[in-house]
Amino acid sequence: MNILILGSGGREHTFAYKIAQSNRCEKLFVAPGNAGTASIATNVDLKVTDFGAVKKCVVENNIEMVVVGPEDPLVHGIADYFAETSALKNVMLIGPSKHGALLEGSKQRAKEFMMQHNIPTAAYESFTAESLEAGKAFLEKLKPPYVLKADGLAAGKGVLILKDLEEAKQELENMLTHSKFGEASSKVVIEEFLDGIELSVFVLTDGKNYKILPTAKDYKRIGEGDTGLNTGGMGAVSPVPFADEVLMKTIEDRIVKPTVNGLSEEQIDYKGFVFIGLIKVDNEPYVIEYNVRMGDPETEVVLPRIKTDLVDLLEAAYHQKLNTVTIEIDERSAATVMLVSGGYPEAYEKGKEILGLENVEGSIVFHAGTKFENGKIRTNGGRVLAITSLDDDFRKALKKSYHNIEKLSFDRMQYRKDIGFDL
Repeated sequence: MNILILGSGGREHTFAYKIAQSNRCEKLFVAPGNAGTASIATNVDLKVTDFGAVKKCVVENNIEMVVVGPEDPLVHGIADYFAETSALKNVMLIGPSKHGALLEGSKQRAKEFMMQHNIPTAAYESFTAESLEAGKAFLEKLKPPYVLKADGLAAGKGVLILKDLEEAKQELENMLTHSKFGEASSKVVIEEFLDGIELSVFVLTDGKNYKILPTAKDYKRIGEGDTGLNTGGMGAVSPVPFADEVLMKTIEDRIVKPTVNGLSEEQIDYKGFVFIGLIKVDNEPYVIEYNVRMGDPETEVVLPRIKTDLVDLLEAAYHQKLNTVTIEIDERSAATVMLVSGGYPEAYEKGKEILGLENVEGSIVFHAGTKFENGKIRTNGGRVLAITSLDDDFRKALKKSYHNIEKLSFDRMQYRKDIGFDL
């Protein structure tokens, strides 16, 4: 079949890498893609939220399956658009309906869903500009640090963790009345701070059945030792060493099953990935957030460990037959390190030539923010490349990635040298 992947980052290049290996895939398209996807698929220049352009691409290229990488098109209702458009309704779109995507599109909706289905999470309340004073009073009842979350999508940047009460009150005001995160912070969720170690659990579900994919842990901050500003992610490892059988059984029973059962009970059309951001506090798992797609850079360590044909898995999810397939996982560990542009996550320059790609051996290079221009591969984003390796344990895998990073260069290239430091 002909398959289209929507998106342009490292996550989408990883999907392309995996789907290109399937003998079920005849022609592969990525929209808009990057320099990495261009070498294994046909890039299509379109905006992922322009559903008319997506429809045109699907019809013209006889696409039978569409894999949605980022959250934006899902929250904007691309699955519903496909279901309601006669020319598209038989295309297998992998991703939840607009209602399902609210689990990521609204922090308040996610919290209400967790409360309704008895899924462990931090205590919270939500506030708008009209209830600003009540929000400040709620902060006074909490112990520091204070967690403020913009309700809507803020490209992964809408969460503040503050130690000082007065600063927290000021930032709440900035979010609600001065649109610090634009429309996304017209409502703010304040929740209690949970102190523990984080991990991510990935689930593929058809709305009734599910398969748990490999666990991963990513590193969000720009600086060594988890310091500095939040980014989209500076690296990741899979599996998470402390996610033993006992913890995973607890996560499955208390979080995964109630989540999938909740989708089913509420009759939510959900055929795709659930990314569950968790924190382990004294051996008890709590949900921090849901995402309705795969994470980035976690995808770059999760998908390379899946041995089963990914197209078969996705097709089974679309037809609500996940219970009929088995999933085989590579026992080895995977680790990825992100190379980013100087200045990221704040202002950075694009268009820097990337050198040394042909010298990488024993690692997989996933392109994130790259473009092909006049015969050269150049930087085209804050996060540029993810260097993924597999080995017996994550430390050996990281050693491979760091060894290959030494062969790569572009102007003001930056990366963290301590991925996995806390494991």
